[in-house]
Amino acid sequence: MENLHSYLKLRDEDGINVRHSGKLSHLTATLLTSILAAVLGSLQIGYHTGNIIEEFFNHTWRARHNQSMPDHSLTLLWSLSVSIKDFGALLGSLGVKYLADSYGRRNSILIVNCLSVVGACLMSASKSSKSFEVLILGRLVFGLFCGLVMSLNPLYIQEVSPTNLRGAFATLNQVSFASGILLGMVAGLETVLGTEQYWALMLSLSVIPALTQYLVLPFCPESPRYLLINQGEESKAEAALLRLRGSSDKVFSELEEMKEEAAHSQSGVTIHQFFKKRRYKQPIIIVLIINLGSQLSGFNAIINYSTRMFQAKFDQAKYLTLGVGAVNVIFTLVAFFLMEKAGRRRLLLTGFISIAVCNLLMTIVDSVLHLVPELRSLQVLLVFCLISAYELGPGPISWFIAAELFDQPGRPIAMAFTSMLNWGGKFVLALLFPPLLKLCGEYIYLFFMAVALAAFSFTWIRLPETKGRTFDDIAEEFRGAEGIPLHNNIGFNTFT
Repeated sequence: MENLHSYLKLRDEDGINVRHSGKLSHLTATLLTSILAAVLGSLQIGYHTGNIIEEFFNHTWRARHNQSMPDHSLTLLWSLSVSIKDFGALLGSLGVKYLADSYGRRNSILIVNCLSVVGACLMSASKSSKSFEVLILGRLVFGLFCGLVMSLNPLYIQEVSPTNLRGAFATLNQVSFASGILLGMVAGLETVLGTEQYWALMLSLSVIPALTQYLVLPFCPESPRYLLINQGEESKAEAALLRLRGSSDKVFSELEEMKEEAAHSQSGVTIHQFFKKRRYKQPIIIVLIINLGSQLSGFNAIINYSTRMFQAKFDQAKYLTLGVGAVNVIFTLVAFFLMEKAGRRRLLLTGFISIAVCNLLMTIVDSVLHLVPELRSLQVLLVFCLISAYELGPGPISWFIAAELFDQPGRPIAMAFTSMLNWGGKFVLALLFPPLLKLCGEYIYLFFMAVALAAFSFTWIRLPETKGRTFDDIAEEFRGAEGIPLHNNIGFNTFT
């Protein structure tokens, strides 16, 4: 908390803060509590990323059939167990618009939190029931929660945050996700809870942040934008804003900006209208390329299978995997501090080109590793560099950029679309990476490199900077868009 206050103070001193109607936006306890309570959902998701007990499948199979599971069956079951959560998330994404528009942003987060509790209980109960099918079912239910909350969180955070801190606070969702991954890795160590005796307890621990969220989030305000633009409740929106901003001056100016956005928005947008409207075509393509570029550039393969990658070359592979988790957290924090200084566009470009270079170098190193075994340390360094590049820009920004590019009616569908692309990419990669790695070997990284280069090129040409701009100002760029890229007076690509 002290570091966060120091960061905000430094931004004020350096003149980096963006002035909103002549006023600087300051942090309040209510705003910070609302955001931290929301991101407890992504902490749970990170915790359950890749911490499956593989030996449990073997034990269950041996108890049923009095023989060990064949290697090919074990590999298939492992891939299914990893990818089923992503498939569930893909399905869960379909419910984002209905929940967000019907029950509000905050209440929707609370509603879907029950799926996390049920999923964790099922996963934990798989040991006592001696059924890996129950474990897989639990991950499927938990996946539904993932697809919903990773869209609802950025939606809520962006709508309650002041313009000048919107991107930084949205990045906290990724910081929490990365922290959850690291906690899951630590809990999965054999010296902690990753043992035959305690692994069921390990899988149940995500219930703690879920229950904490139920205790805290109900006392946080609903999104003022939802209350005013979607519900027409100006008095409730004003009260929520007053709690979040702590100053009546800021409330008045922000309410005026919301009313201006409402005047340019229609009452509602169907899914069919979303994909047909000319003003949404460019943002849809941008979201598509950035999200697929982010998910299919190699990061998820490394996170899910890093321990297996290291096991063939290092005795203490688990601890190298912990290094992956630690680097992951560190660079999400770096992205948090840079988001409102460097901007989304620059961080995305830096991230994608760095990922492409890392994948190329990994292909080269893996090709000659059998001739020069000493290069295995360089391979580990490249893995760490790729993780760093991903979390510097593509990782956090891909999850929230859609909320900035679309107006209020289109925003929930855009976030559902984002979630489907992200989790769909994770699902396909988790399912296909093991057999593709066996088929293509080290050349699989060339595919990741090509994806990253394509995303870099498109971002360079098409993505406008959104840092420090109001939602209505950004949406104005795409109203009546003909798809002709221009340079505006701020100096970035845009459309008219």
